[in-house]
Amino acid sequence: MENGSAVVMKKQVLLYYCVEMEQLARKIASDSDCIHLHSINWRSFDDGFPNLFINNAQNIRGQHVAFLASFSSPAVIFEQLSVIFALPRLFVASFTLVLPFFPTGSFERMEEEGDVATAFTMARIISNIPISRGGPTSVVIYDIHALQERFYFGDHVLPLFETGIPLLKQRLQQLPQSEKIVIAFPDDGAWKRFYKQLGHYPAVICNKVREGDKRIVRLKEGNPAGCHVVIVDDLVQSGGTLIECQKVLAAHGAAKVSAYVTHGVFPKRSWERFMHKSDGSEKAFTYFWITDSCPLTVKAIANKAPFEVISLAGSIADALQT
Repeated sequence: MENGSAVVMKKQVLLYYCVEMEQLARKIASDSDCIHLHSINWRSFDDGFPNLFINNAQNIRGQHVAFLASFSSPAVIFEQLSVIFALPRLFVASFTLVLPFFPTGSFERMEEEGDVATAFTMARIISNIPISRGGPTSVVIYDIHALQERFYFGDHVLPLFETGIPLLKQRLQQLPQSEKIVIAFPDDGAWKRFYKQLGHYPAVICNKVREGDKRIVRLKEGNPAGCHVVIVDDLVQSGGTLIECQKVLAAHGAAKVSAYVTHGVFPKRSWERFMHKSDGSEKAFTYFWITDSCPLTVKAIANKAPFEVISLAGSIADALQT
C-alpha cells in the first residue's frame, strides 16, 4: 500500500510482430518499459508457403504475449494466422492479438443473395484462435468500419474496440487558438459514429445524394464559413468522397479544410491525389492526418505534405495493459 491506495503492478508483455509492423512495434516498446519485443523468423519454402519459427518459444511460458498484425493483403494473412494460432498454445499466461485495421470491414452486409460478407468470414477466422492457458484471446481493433461488426465475433475471443479520436483531439488542441475548428462528417454514418466523441466542436454534416448515375455530395446541415473544417471518417480508400466534401465545404466559405481518418488504406497509391503540388497552386487540404494502422501507407507518404502521421503506439501500449 502506498498513500492509502493499492499499487497496481503493470503487466510485462512480450510483443511479437509481423514484418510490416516492425516500426510501430519499436515505437510501442519505446513508449512503455513493460513491453519487450520478440521476433519471428519469417521465411518461405521454395513453393512460396511459409517456413516460420517463433524465437524464444520455451521462454515465453507463463508470460503475457501479444502479436501486432497487419492484414494489408490476402498474401500476408496466412503466414500471420499461422503464428497467431501457434502462440496461445505455448503455455502463455494470456494472448492478445493487436490488429489495428480490420481490413474487410467495409464488406459487412449483403445487398443481394450471393454477396459474400467477407467481414463476417474474417471475424469467424479470428474467433477460432485457440484459447490460451489464461482464457480467451483479446483482440484489439481500432475504429472498425461498422459498429455492428462487434457482434460478428464468437465467444472464444474478447474483442476490444479502441478509437483514434482521442489522438486527433490532442492534435487539434495544438493548432493556433485563433482557428475556429469545425468537424465535418462526410455522411450520416460517420456522424453517428463519431459525434459523441467530438461533441464539443461545432459540426457540419454532408450527405451523398443520387442524381442519375452520379452520387453528389451536398451540405446537409451546419455552417463552415470562415472556419478550419476537419473532415473525420474511419478510413479512406480512393478518397473520392473526401475530395467532393472539400469542394462543397470550400464553396460554402470554409477558410481551410483538413481531414482525419484512422486508416489510410489508399489502394493503388490513391494518396497521390491529395499531395501538395510545388507549382504554388491552391492547396485543397491543409492537413491530412492518418494513424500508423496501415504501415505500407505510412512508408509511402513519409514527409509528403499535407500528410501527418499520428501514432497509435501509446494507445496500443495502454490497451495491452487491459
